[in-house]
Amino acid sequence: MLRASGQHDGSDYDLSVMTGSDSAGGGVANGVMLVRFASAVLTNDADKLAAARTDIAATMGGAALTDTAGVAALFNAIDRVADATGIPMEAEKAADTADFRAAIGVDNFAAAAEKGNAPD
Repeated sequence: MLRASGQHDGSDYDLSVMTGSDSAGGGVANGVMLVRFASAVLTNDADKLAAARTDIAATMGGAALTDTAGVAALFNAIDRVADATGIPMEAEKAADTADFRAAIGVDNFAAAAEKGNAPD
């Protein structure tokens, strides 16, 4: 969705930030903070998560923290449902996303191979 948003508004986002360092923001406003929050959520590090929440609330406000937490929760839930049920990626989406999945290494994840979404 971020790639599509960038294409729509002419922004150039660096999607490799999703599988790389949390010291880069990917071209998104406050991206470094958002990536740190997402990383803390995924690693279950309570101290890092508390610090990330504090930074977001102080910089972007409480409503932004609520939105950020909601987005993280939804993406986590959506992925778990798809993984648990074995939902394969639609052929059209696989074709449309092949370039950036390869560029950021998503196809190397075990889940991609298990679902048949990795390249042959």
